[in-house]
Amino acid sequence: MQTLFPETQPYNTFRLKVSDIHELYIEEVGNPNGKPVLFLHGGPGAGLSTKHRRFFDPKYYRIILFDQRGAGKSTPHASLEQNTVWDLTEDIEKIRKHLGINQWLVFGGSWGSTLALVYAETFPSSVLGLILRGIFLCRPEEIKWFYQEGCHQIFPDFWEEYLKPIPEAERHDLVKAYYERLTSADENIRLESAKAWSKWEGSTIKLIPNPEVIDEFESAHMALSIARIECHYFINNCFFREENQILNNINRIKHIPTQLIHGRYDVVCPVKNAWDLKKAFPEAELEIIAGAGHAADEDGIIDALIRTTEKFKNL
Repeated sequence: MQTLFPETQPYNTFRLKVSDIHELYIEEVGNPNGKPVLFLHGGPGAGLSTKHRRFFDPKYYRIILFDQRGAGKSTPHASLEQNTVWDLTEDIEKIRKHLGINQWLVFGGSWGSTLALVYAETFPSSVLGLILRGIFLCRPEEIKWFYQEGCHQIFPDFWEEYLKPIPEAERHDLVKAYYERLTSADENIRLESAKAWSKWEGSTIKLIPNPEVIDEFESAHMALSIARIECHYFINNCFFREENQILNNINRIKHIPTQLIHGRYDVVCPVKNAWDLKKAFPEAELEIIAGAGHAADEDGIIDALIRTTEKFKNL
């Protein structure tokens, strides 16, 4: 069973202005002359963790990580302005060019898998390979499952907490009801709804719910960026230009070596997402991890991810 690589510190951190209002926090870890790999965090809006650096051999890889617009240390925090999937896609390419990288591996989980796929379909010549976990294709059925009906049958206790900020008369469209509160002029309303939205995700992300993870998701800084940015994306169908954007454009990336890794008991992004992607993209390899949920730090998920980053050294 593979485990995370030892903790390591960035050898370079910097900020990159990517629009008239947005400035991204970026860090580089590992071998400055190594094979470049880009890490894409989830959410959207979740931001980076020091643990994210540890899926890669720091002696071999040049590891690039950044907080997406509105997340983590990027500014302005929790901003919805100029924040779409296409803005983030262009940001990735700006980072690549800024760092003078020709091609890189792209590693993303959950929303990071969505963004990685959209980026690869937009700039296929920039991508050497894809390592994708907890596949999220951002289809209406996936949003409905987690935020309206479906997943609540597995976690009815946590679901009641998620419902609390929303009056019963508005519960027929919870994403819309939450969006109105998360964009309210009242700071207290924004924070109350953000904590409830984010706590729901933190409560369900692991196979066995972890109180420390729940507390982290419910912290004000993280909750505001996750809840506001996620809801902003989901009420706008992730700003996709066509229905089923990713699967309809999959032919653009079928030549790119791709590994899909998904927990069997992932309730945030059900394994059907990965199955549907595999059917449309048979060239990709899919590994379903028994005894794992959605989180990247489930033991079986860690093992599969690190086996893949080791295998992709040979690309």
